[in-house]
Amino acid sequence: MHIRAGFIGCGGHAFRNVYPTFKFAPVDLIATCDLVEERARDFARTFGALRSYTDHHEMLEKEELDAVFVVTGYDENNRPLYPPLAIDCMRAGCHVWIEKPPAASVAEIEEMMAVEEQTDRFVLVGLKKSFFPAIQRMKEITEREEFGGISSLYLKYPQYIPDETEKDLATGRMRGFLDHIVHPGSIIDYIGGKLAHLSYERSDNGGGIVSMKFMSGATGVLHFTHGRSGTGPLERVEVIGNGANVIVDNGVKLTYYRPGSRGKGGYGRATNFMGDDADAPIFWEPEWSLGQLYNKQIFLLGYAFEVIEFAECVLANRKPTRGNLESARELMKMYEAFKHPPGEKIVINAV
Repeated sequence: MHIRAGFIGCGGHAFRNVYPTFKFAPVDLIATCDLVEERARDFARTFGALRSYTDHHEMLEKEELDAVFVVTGYDENNRPLYPPLAIDCMRAGCHVWIEKPPAASVAEIEEMMAVEEQTDRFVLVGLKKSFFPAIQRMKEITEREEFGGISSLYLKYPQYIPDETEKDLATGRMRGFLDHIVHPGSIIDYIGGKLAHLSYERSDNGGGIVSMKFMSGATGVLHFTHGRSGTGPLERVEVIGNGANVIVDNGVKLTYYRPGSRGKGGYGRATNFMGDDADAPIFWEPEWSLGQLYNKQIFLLGYAFEVIEFAECVLANRKPTRGNLESARELMKMYEAFKHPPGEKIVINAV
């Protein structure tokens, strides 16, 4: 059983990373839509759609669709185009998958949430980091009894923090910040849950440190490593439990340090650094030699899992638990916190 889908947007990102996932998901692509007629027609031919359009209203009116995928961009004021398009699709009776960033404000997310309630349709946002296989396993590990609950979280990401002269969304710096904050933010929300408050300090070059307190009582640090070498690993996530910790490096390498101890004999008396096998760290990384699905980019980077999850939710008529608008609202709260000056304690959710 497959969903009947339309697609608004025929750009490079969609071509590389979203349309190709349909081969692995229960999706029948019925129609494409783009403001440029030639692109809409070419994408329909390339990806097997039956028809193409230049007006999404016409597509929604003429086609019998279960869902619509939307990969567009920004308007002339650097505001994401997704909220009005998603609302049009929901009011036409379709569930909607939208790329990130989902909106420019909490208010826009809440407007979409209101239409979800009115139409009994839902939106899934392409928050790929929370669909990474390594991050999915990290989440599962942190929920094990042996892990002891999350006590703290650390995330490293090479993001620039706009200064006080760059915080108007019309500036390129703030648009870039909006475009990328959802990546570390989605991991923070997926793994750690809702934030209670945060504060940040900015380095002279635009890097900085964010101190976070979660509603659960856990603490966190988000290290914006703007200024790092482009030849190094992009990111790291480490979650500390109680007697255990788990690390994901560069989105694909996971190391789980299980409860245990190094060597025997006590401090100053251990003669061997090797502990018991049952306590040894567990390490996973992809295998690159064989043509496995798991070492394809669209699986490693979560795109296929986003689309499969969306299609399965549409078929079952159930709201997604990852990438939903509730999570998107938390990300917009984090984004809006950076409109405040450094050093302030910014409440995200009242305790």
